[in-house]
Amino acid sequence: MTNSPRVGVVGAGSLGFHHIRILRDLPGIQFSGFVESRPERRKEVEKELRVRSHQTLDGLLDASDAIIIVVPTSAHFSVGSAAIERGKHVFIEKPITSTLEEADALLELAREKSVMVQIGHIERFNRAVRAALPHVKKPRFIDSERLAPFSPRGSDVAVVLDLMIHDIDLLLTLVKSEARDISAVGVPVLTEMLDIANARVTFDSGAVANITSSRISREKKRKIRIFQQSEYLSLDLGAGTGEFYRLRGDIDPRALRSSPADIGAFVDRVQLHAPDGEPLKLELESFVAALKGKGEVEVTGDEGRLALGVALRIVKEIERTLPSLVGHAHHDA
Repeated sequence: MTNSPRVGVVGAGSLGFHHIRILRDLPGIQFSGFVESRPERRKEVEKELRVRSHQTLDGLLDASDAIIIVVPTSAHFSVGSAAIERGKHVFIEKPITSTLEEADALLELAREKSVMVQIGHIERFNRAVRAALPHVKKPRFIDSERLAPFSPRGSDVAVVLDLMIHDIDLLLTLVKSEARDISAVGVPVLTEMLDIANARVTFDSGAVANITSSRISREKKRKIRIFQQSEYLSLDLGAGTGEFYRLRGDIDPRALRSSPADIGAFVDRVQLHAPDGEPLKLELESFVAALKGKGEVEVTGDEGRLALGVALRIVKEIERTLPSLVGHAHHDA
């Protein structure tokens, strides 16, 4: 790979637009343009960002060393495979693909072609998460809540694959253990897909996680709470802030039951800090660094497959309790 790799974007929707915006000005690369299937949208983005487009995917691949794939999930496999066949490194927005079979085929092809694959699990680059990671030791219980107002974008898949998969990836990163048992409930409300879902996941390590996701909320909320021995972390992913509470080292936990003092007398509170930075830019910078051999892939294809596997297990568990959803919740994703 050269010191200035040529990087292009497939898909110029709402998220693709921001990928293009950042890559256009990112030092150390040559932005090779984008491709968008809707002519009107293509012209809008060309005009607003003053960037070039290509008429076809092949045209973009001819001009690129690596591509960012920001298309509907159902097209991840076809676009990703086409790029990898041509020996192009790929960054694929989450989820990696619609099915595990597609993910396995894609990753096998990448190995055959010696191509790098990174998955767009952007919350890994959230300021609150970056600040919290050094303090996470052995989580016992994690509670995650992700609520969002309805948007047509992403509604082609169940909320588990649209929103909850962010938190699934974070859980796997924090717990560093495989999911053992899963129970889940969910319902479609505005679409034929699941719009609200809740899952309880027990990991091999003994940790337990409660995850709630909704895309029909009146408010936006992205919060996660992590409980471990004598410690508690509270993260607001929307604001990028967090707090860390820990029992003071000179306190005997058994004495708390009989003490009349307020809990604040026994606990140290630490405001979490990490360098500021737009998560999407940090994510793309990490991809470029890996392209140049200056860093490891932050979210590997195997990690993306692992998150997808847990997400599909959650959907399957919900389908088991809602037979009418079979054939709708993930097969069309």
